[in-house]
Amino acid sequence: MATMLHTVKGGEFLIKETVAESVFTPEEFNEEQKMMADMCRDFIETEVLPNLDRIDAQEEGLMQKLLDKAGELGLLSVSLPEQYGGFGKDFNTSLLITEIVGAGHSFAVALAAHTGIGTLPILYFGNKDQKDKYLPSLANGKLKASYCLTEPGSGSDALAAKTKAIPTSDGNHYIINGQKMWITNAGFADVFIVFAQVDGDKFTGFIVDRNTPGLSFGNEEHKMGIKGSSTRQVFLSDVKVPKENILGEIGKGHLIAFNILNIGRIKLAAAALGAAKQTSTYSIRYAKERQQFKTPIANFGAIQHKLAEQAILIFVAESAMYRAGHDIHLMESKLEEQGKNPEEALLGAAQEFAIECAILKVSGSEALDYVADEGVQIFGGYGFSADYPMDRAYRDSRINRIFEGTNEINRLLTMDMLLKRAMKGELDLMGPAMAVQKELMGIPDMNSDQPEGVFGKEKKVLANVKKLILMAAGFGAQKFMQKLATEQEILMNISDMVIELYSAESSLLRVEKNIGTKGEASQTTQIDIVKTYINDAVDRIAIHAKNAIVAMSEGDEQRMLLTGVKRFTKTDPFNTKDSRRRIATALIEANGYTL
Repeated sequence: MATMLHTVKGGEFLIKETVAESVFTPEEFNEEQKMMADMCRDFIETEVLPNLDRIDAQEEGLMQKLLDKAGELGLLSVSLPEQYGGFGKDFNTSLLITEIVGAGHSFAVALAAHTGIGTLPILYFGNKDQKDKYLPSLANGKLKASYCLTEPGSGSDALAAKTKAIPTSDGNHYIINGQKMWITNAGFADVFIVFAQVDGDKFTGFIVDRNTPGLSFGNEEHKMGIKGSSTRQVFLSDVKVPKENILGEIGKGHLIAFNILNIGRIKLAAAALGAAKQTSTYSIRYAKERQQFKTPIANFGAIQHKLAEQAILIFVAESAMYRAGHDIHLMESKLEEQGKNPEEALLGAAQEFAIECAILKVSGSEALDYVADEGVQIFGGYGFSADYPMDRAYRDSRINRIFEGTNEINRLLTMDMLLKRAMKGELDLMGPAMAVQKELMGIPDMNSDQPEGVFGKEKKVLANVKKLILMAAGFGAQKFMQKLATEQEILMNISDMVIELYSAESSLLRVEKNIGTKGEASQTTQIDIVKTYINDAVDRIAIHAKNAIVAMSEGDEQRMLLTGVKRFTKTDPFNTKDSRRRIATALIEANGYTL
């Protein structure tokens, strides 16, 4: 792992310079982590991928058997403490395993629901008795877990849940009545994390065992994708739950739901990354085999563009994810040094980097969607056939933009959290924003220093992009004040700028660090990826900025702000065609995504 140099705050990437030495790159995984990854990869390749049709047909007992085997290998307990039968590994190790499992289609969904939203609420919010009772069996797979939050009338607005929990007259039990839907693993789970309103308005978590009278289930849902994952409605009719099964505190269920979602979002990005790498490899190998006009289609520039863009999006998302994962790990260690127990420390660290987790959920899921969509296109007519892998890849990818909060919600959350932290004084956005406005009023400095090195030009433009984001966000906050929350289109424009910035900077820092340790000559493909992504990202950022500024200004004010857009998104010409061809050539020679 990278040396503990310092800890940063969530969202600080927008106002502070990050040095390459402080980030973690996937190239730094140690031998033990690589061995775990190889073991996991072997399990997916031998036990899961050959059985995808059987899994999608929901063959009786198959998913449970696969989860049992995963439990025997320790794949269900990578980050659980050793005292409960887990490996107690750090956060980036758990992301690595989640990434590799992500190639497992519906199996990945079932495992993630069990190890994540199903198990973590008990680990982080359960009392000692609850942990001792459930965690060892959840760790080895003897018990399977599920998470019941969504209801017919409450999706993104989770706190609008209508399921009720009424205490019995003696206060020893709660009677729960309600309906939950889209519940993953409901067909076979033994333990359910159920959220209900106590006394009508106290949102509270409960642990409910499957054999509790009054608990019943709907039929399996017919879904577009992830057909092999069990998804059912859960009905609670006078379900009597002992008070000992209250999870956390009465009325504090939102802390469970929202904190678990922070971890779930970055884990979803990891799973999407694993699926994207596999899909990219399928695309590369097919393009080499498929002949048209007496030559492999991999020789065509149009196909090479697609292969390269798949790889660019994967590499960039991966860079950002492990950067954030390491920051969470460092903050977790810092909080433990301050006296927090391990569970409190990880929750606090994930909360600190909730902005980055929301960013990654969006960028990871949308990278996979692009990779799967263009994978279908590369396969052509065969891509539309259920006999080839792109059919399943395409259908299974789509849910990720809805899972763990829709991408629209996560975009809005990104800006909401940034602005709230600024208002609380936790993040100094307004100071730098005012400095940018002052700079706009002055004469531009045409002779400002440019950083040295391979990415000197790119570093300068990213520093300017930060100014542009601060300008747009600061103006929006001044213009609309508290009403900014209702201007969702503007917030999403600025959020997209933030997502592009974090992604671009993360990939640059990764390759800069690799150049420092391995030399520039070994990083030529990665250098092309970073330069190509930043070139295109800055153009996208300019469009988002223009749309936001035109929507919230007019007259001289608007002209001044649009001048800022032009100034802060100025780039030198870069030949992305040749760069993408070089990237594609490297992928074709490697016979898969191996970056």
